[in-house]
Amino acid sequence: MVRTRIAPSPTGADVHVGSVATALMNYAWAKKNKGQFIIRIEDTDRTRIVEGGEVQMLKTLKKIGLAADESPEVGGPYKPYRQSERLDIYKKHAEELVKKGKAYYCVCSPERLTKMREDQQANKLVPKYDRQCFDNQEEVIKKIKEGSRFVIRLLIPEGQIKFDDVVRGEITIETKNLDDQVLLKSDGFPTYHLGVVVDDYLMKITHVIRGEEWLPSTPKHIILYTAFGWELPVFAHISLLRNPDKSKLSKRKNPVWTSYYLEQGIFPEALLNYLAQMGWSHPEGKDIFSLDEYIKVFDIKDIQKTAPVFDPVKLEWMNGVYIREMKNEKLKTKIFEFLDKKYPEDLIERTIPLIKERIKKLSDYLPLCEFFFKAPEKYEIDLSGKKDFFGIVSAELKNINNWKSDLIGESLINLAKKLEIKNSQFFADIRMVITGKKISPPLNESMEILGKEACLKRLSVIK
Repeated sequence: MVRTRIAPSPTGADVHVGSVATALMNYAWAKKNKGQFIIRIEDTDRTRIVEGGEVQMLKTLKKIGLAADESPEVGGPYKPYRQSERLDIYKKHAEELVKKGKAYYCVCSPERLTKMREDQQANKLVPKYDRQCFDNQEEVIKKIKEGSRFVIRLLIPEGQIKFDDVVRGEITIETKNLDDQVLLKSDGFPTYHLGVVVDDYLMKITHVIRGEEWLPSTPKHIILYTAFGWELPVFAHISLLRNPDKSKLSKRKNPVWTSYYLEQGIFPEALLNYLAQMGWSHPEGKDIFSLDEYIKVFDIKDIQKTAPVFDPVKLEWMNGVYIREMKNEKLKTKIFEFLDKKYPEDLIERTIPLIKERIKKLSDYLPLCEFFFKAPEKYEIDLSGKKDFFGIVSAELKNINNWKSDLIGESLINLAKKLEIKNSQFFADIRMVITGKKISPPLNESMEILGKEACLKRLSVIK
C-alpha cells in the first residue's frame, strides 16, 4: 500500500503555504493509489515551538480538505504520531546502532566542539567532528557511567552514496565530506535525521515526498536505512516556492501562513487548485480543476525541477474565477458566513449580481458594499458647497414613483442635460454622496437596492 506523510514542525503560527503544496502532492499520490496519507508532528526542537501552532496547523489542513488517515488527532495503528511522545523508540534504535558498530557515544563539551570547528575553518578544512570520542570509546563509556552527559553520533562509512530521486534523477555523494551527525541528543531527544528515518520506517511510509532543502540530508538517511538493514522508500525532492522576483518565499515579502489567505476569503478549493500547479502542470493545460481531477491525473514523475513562483495576485485571479462560476445563492451564503452573519442575508443577496464580476476574494466585498448597510461617514472627495446641487437632485428623485434603476438613471440623465453638467462629473458627485467612494457597484442599481428614502436622506446631509 502507498503511504505518504507530511511531518510539520509547530515552530510557526500556522502551516506554511509551501508545506501545504507539499502536503497536497503527498495527499494526491496516496489517494490516487488508494493508499493512506499521514500527518506526523515533529516537535523535538523544544526551544522553537510556538504555543498553539500544532492545533492551528491541523485545523488549517483539515479546513482546506487535506484530512489525514492517521494523525495525532485521529490516531492510527502506528501511534503516537507526535515525536515528543516517541523518545523511548528513538533511544532504543540509537542504542541498537551503537551495538552494531554503526554509531558511537560522544561526551565532547560544547566548548571543545566550538573550538574544534573554529580551528577547522581557520585551516580551511571541512567542518566536521574529528572522531576523538570514537577513537576512545572505552574511556567515553567509563565517563558516561560516572554521570557525564553524552550524545550518540552516526558513524559515516567511507565511499559513495548513490540513490535515485524521482524528481532529481540519480544522485551520487562522496561520504568523505559528511559529518558524523548527532542522532540522539543529550536530553534524550532525537535529531531530525534519526527521528525521520525511524518514524518513516516504523510507519511504513513508502514515498518520501518533501522539499529540496532536505536533499543534502538524504545520504545520511540512506546510511541509517542501510545500517538498520531496512528497505529504502521512494524519494522525491520538490523545489521550494519562490516569490515573483524569484527570491525565497518568506514572510518578509509576502504572507506565508495558509490561514492568512483563508481569512482573506480565498476558497480552500481555489487555494489547492493554485498550489497544485506549483511544480506541476495539468496534462491538458488546464488552469481550473477540482481536487478529485487533480488526484486522477497527478503523477510524481511529472513533478518539475524548476522552482515554482507563488504569486498572490494570480491566486486572487483564480479565486475570482471560482466566485464567478459559483451560483448566486451559494456566494451569498459564503459572504454572509464570512462576515460572521453580522449583515442582513437578504440584502447581501440583492447585491450579488452587482459585485460578482468585481470581487476576487470575499474580503473585497465589504469595502465595496459597506454603503448598502450604513450611510457613508466620510467621502473620498470634498462635497462641501454642493448643498444646492444635491437639493436639486433630491427634488428630481422625489418625483419618481416607481423606484427602479432604469427610471432612476433616465431621470438623472435628463437632469444632467437640463443643468448642462457633464455626465462624468454629475454622476461622480452623486456616486460619492450615495456610496462615499469614487468606485462602487453600478450606481442606479445600487440606489434601487438602497431605496428611495435612504437615497434622499443621504442627499440631504451635505452642507
